Order: sequence, then structure tokens, then C-alpha cells
Amino acid sequence: MISAPAKLRAVFGVALAAVALPFSGGAGDLMLSVPLRSDSSPVQRLNREGVVAVRKGQFDKAEQLFYKAYLYDPADPFTLNNLGFVAEQQGQLGRAHKLYELATEQSSTAEIALSSSKSLEKKPMRAALEGMEDIPMRVNRMNVEAMRLLSQNRAYDAVALVHQALELDQRKPFTLNNLGVANEAIGDYQGALKNYDACAALSSSEPVMVTLDRAWSGKPVSEMAKASARRLQRRLRDTDASQMQAAMLNMRGVYAANQNDWSSAKQDFLRAYSIDPADAFSLNNRGYIAEKEGDMESAQFFYQKARKADDANTKVGLATAQPAEGQSLLTVAGESDRKVDAALSAYSRERHRATGPVELTPRGAGTANGASQAKPASLDEQPDPGAVQPSRPQSPR
Repeated sequence: MISAPAKLRAVFGVALAAVALPFSGGAGDLMLSVPLRSDSSPVQRLNREGVVAVRKGQFDKAEQLFYKAYLYDPADPFTLNNLGFVAEQQGQLGRAHKLYELATEQSSTAEIALSSSKSLEKKPMRAALEGMEDIPMRVNRMNVEAMRLLSQNRAYDAVALVHQALELDQRKPFTLNNLGVANEAIGDYQGALKNYDACAALSSSEPVMVTLDRAWSGKPVSEMAKASARRLQRRLRDTDASQMQAAMLNMRGVYAANQNDWSSAKQDFLRAYSIDPADAFSLNNRGYIAEKEGDMESAQFFYQKARKADDANTKVGLATAQPAEGQSLLTVAGESDRKVDAALSAYSRERHRATGPVELTPRGAGTANGASQAKPASLDEQPDPGAVQPSRPQSPR
């Protein structure tokens, strides 16, 4: 069984984050009254102080200021955007994504007076948030979304999105590094090495500011990419080629199944099993094929073998059933085994109560005589743990 990498280090730089402040009077209606002698609202002042704190690297102070601004006006787009930046810094990708969406919905034509990205200043808030006038910001947002997809085990979608980001900026070191991370997540190890090396070759001194691997915080992104390349090369040397290929096929099969392409999924699962028949995930997915085809006895056989495999305690990453994700393969295969056993038992009791000739428990459409047999009726009434692939650590940025 192929082991998961110790850390997948997808990253972003702070310089492109759209921490922004509107010109005075341009933020829209406020929830609190503003004194006539004041040239800016409390929300604007707090956001301005927060942006200044970001420029000084005082991120904890900035967070407190942005939250105070939020208490004054929870609908202010500048505040929502800046809180999204804070969530991004903390690696809370889902929260950052939601805050950026809310900021875009609430955004106005007010111009940005102060930003951590100089290129955004004097531009309309709506245009900046939607990325229409600022390529670096669009690339940054696409990277944020790609990392969120990776954290949800949607690696193929992440790869597609990072490729779009590269079309906008082919030499952005953070994007090259992140494409390497996404390639590694789908099993494209040569592609991952290529992109890690491309990032390292840029010799970028841009510091890594947003990462879950705190050991790399503040260090050059090219150095991180170089370290990732060395780690992956060691992993390739230490891993059996057949195990690696089986893992990639299982991953492709689960992705195909989730796209309702059962023909491709079945083909990938069968190839994975033929290459590495001792792998717990290959055994589980072979059982899933049998179950889908109504061959309950074979499904039970493969699920039981999966539970006894050496790597049965490995956690599930992507699965055809979301509740299975994050559980150990041992647990998932056990649930599938119990489900099939219950279906077989119910079917056998039903046949005992029925009159007429004795019938054997069906093995599905793949029986020796080719007869079409219905699978136990109770099977579809129970949750299906489904096909699975090994987990990978959530990707820091």
C-alpha cells in the first residue's frame, strides 16, 4: 500500500491578498450613526487600522480590528473581504470562501483607498472582488478555491482550476507549487515533480505566509517547492511501482464513479485489483463491483479480505459515499460486509417462507449459467459505504 505524504504544502503569499479599505463615504449604509465632524465611519477607521496592521505583519491585531468593524456592520463588503483574508491566513479555506462570496454579493462601486495590494487601490470594490481588473487577485482567489477543493478530496477539480490560474500567470511561483500539490494528490507524480522543479527554478524569495505547516511560514516558496520535490523523489524510490499504480487507478475509479461513469470506474477498479490484489482498497473496491452487480457472496468475500489486509487501518480519502470519508478502511469494509450479510440473510429468510422449488441465494448477473438473478431487495434500502481511495493529509497553503 502506498503511504500518504507527510505534508502537502500548497501556499500563497500575503502580497496578493485583497485586504481593502473604502474611500470615506463610499461604503454604503451603516448600521450606526456617524458624527457629522468625523471624516470616516467607525467601520472605515477600523478597516484602515487593520490594513495598516497587515502591512506591518501584525495579523492578530488586524483580525481584532476587522472583527470590531464586523460588529458595527455585518454587511459591509470591505469588512467581509478582510475577514476572508484573516480566515485565509488561518488556513480556514471554507470560511474564507464563504466570506469572499458574501463580500462579492454585498460589494459596491465604492473605490478602494488602502490595500495590502497596491494594484487594487483606486479601483471599484465590485470590480476588484470579481477580479475583472486585477489579474494577481484573480489568480489568488483561484488558488484559494483550488486548495479548498483539495481539502475536500476534489483533487481533479483542483488540478483543472490551478491550470486556469496558470493561463493567467504562467510564472507565479505559488501557483506552480500548488499545481505540484494537486498533481501529487491525483497520483500524477511526474507532473508534480515537474511543477515543484519549475517553482524551485524561479528562485523566488517571496515568503510563504499562509500555510498550515508553520515550519515553512516566512520562508521562500521556491525553497519549499525544492523540499517537496526531494520528499516526493524519496517516496517514489521507497514505494513499489505496482502499489503506486494501483493507488492511482483506485483514485481514478472513485472519481469516475462520482461522475456517474460506472464503466470507466469498474475498469479502473479491476485493473487496480489485478495489479495489487493484497491492497485493502483494491479488495474493497473489487467487493464494491460485485455488490453493484448483485453478486453478494463475492462482495462479502472481498470485503472480509479487505478488513484483514495489512493496510486496513489506513483512512479513507475520497469515496463514493461521503460518510465513509475520514473513516478507516477497516470500518468502511466492515460496514459493507454487514450490509451485504444482512441483505443475504433477509433474502434467505424470504426464500424459506416462500413455497415452490428450492432456490439458491442469487449471485447476480454473473452466474455460471448466465441467468439474470435479482439481488436481494433490501440491499438498496441500506446506506452504501461505496468505493474508496486512501486519504491524504489536508493541504496547507
